[in-house]
Amino acid sequence: MQSVPQTPQLDPVPPTRRNPKSRKALRRSALIAAGVSIAIPVTGQAVAAPVPAHTAAPGCMTAAEAQPNGKQWPAEPAMSIDPSATYSADLQTNCGTITVALDAAHAPRTVNSFVFLSGEQYFNHTRCHRLTTEGIFVLQCGDPTGTGSGTPGYQIADENLTGATYPAGTVAMANSGPDTNGSQFFLVYSDSKLPPAYTPFGRIASGMDVLQNIAAGGTKDNSGDGSPTSDIILQTVTTHN
Repeated sequence: MQSVPQTPQLDPVPPTRRNPKSRKALRRSALIAAGVSIAIPVTGQAVAAPVPAHTAAPGCMTAAEAQPNGKQWPAEPAMSIDPSATYSADLQTNCGTITVALDAAHAPRTVNSFVFLSGEQYFNHTRCHRLTTEGIFVLQCGDPTGTGSGTPGYQIADENLTGATYPAGTVAMANSGPDTNGSQFFLVYSDSKLPPAYTPFGRIASGMDVLQNIAAGGTKDNSGDGSPTSDIILQTVTTHN
């Protein structure tokens, strides 16, 4: 198991174990691993190419173009949540709404960051850029650039890793190594054998059918690891307590 260095993309599956059909994705990962990336300033607007609409999977509406705000911050937000309180998040997608029960007690800094970013509308109108249909079974979202290399400008430390497992319904942070969490997260739609290296910070409370429908659509290049066949857009992400 390994992660691609220098990018906040969850990539625990070594290239030799991936589906050979995903050569395009492998070449893209190889470039990232080699240090070829777009520099994003700490402040200002991250630029993302428009994402064209595609035919939607059953149960999904055709997605509009992604329109991320691409904000950046120089440091992790100050703690503003109560770790003893109950928080939830509604991820409204073009395929339906997924509700997540956030685990503020065990991952307070992660949940605090997620609540902050959702309040800044950072996730709104962004594309879930990665789907794995073998090995780890995740849908990855939270990158305003849609490339797997976008960040909010800051990183936060790992949390809640002792004994961490990733059964179906887990919501956890993607990373590029220890203590490199930013904004990218993934939703597990089938029991995953990931190592305890990705901060779990929530559980899907409702909408597993939405997530599994997205997964059933597969990837655009029919590989085991690539962009979902239908563009999956986080239309809004709102948190509640």
